[in-house]
Amino acid sequence: MNIAALLAGLFSGIIGGMGMGGGAVLIIYLSLFTDTPQLKAQGINLLFFIPIGLTALIIYTIKKQIKWKTVLPLAAFGIIGAFLGIMLTKFFGNDWLSKIFGGFLILMAVKEFFSKKVKTVEKDNK
Repeated sequence: MNIAALLAGLFSGIIGGMGMGGGAVLIIYLSLFTDTPQLKAQGINLLFFIPIGLTALIIYTIKKQIKWKTVLPLAAFGIIGAFLGIMLTKFFGNDWLSKIFGGFLILMAVKEFFSKKVKTVEKDNK
C-alpha cells in the first residue's frame, strides 16, 4: 500500500466522521489514481463507511447530538432509496455513473461557493 492510499483513507475517514461526505474523496481517489471502475469504487466506499459510520454513531449518541425522531424516518427512506439506487445502476453503465457523480460534485461545489455563511451558536456547557 502506498502513502497516497493511506492519506486518502485517513482524509475520507476524518471527513466522514464529521458527517461531511468523505466518500467523495475515496471515490475520486479510487477512480482517478487506481483506475477502479466507478461502480466498484462506490461499492468499496460503502463497505469502507460501515465501521466509520458506526463509530461516529456511537460518539454522537454519547454526546446526545442525534435527534432520533428525525433520524429514524430519514434512515428508513434512505434504505428504500439505496435499494432503488442499486436497481438503477443496472440501467446506467460505468461511464454514465462517473458523469453523474462528477456532475453532482460540480453542483455541490457551485452551491457551496454561492451560499452565505451561517453563524452557529453553540450552547454554553457551564
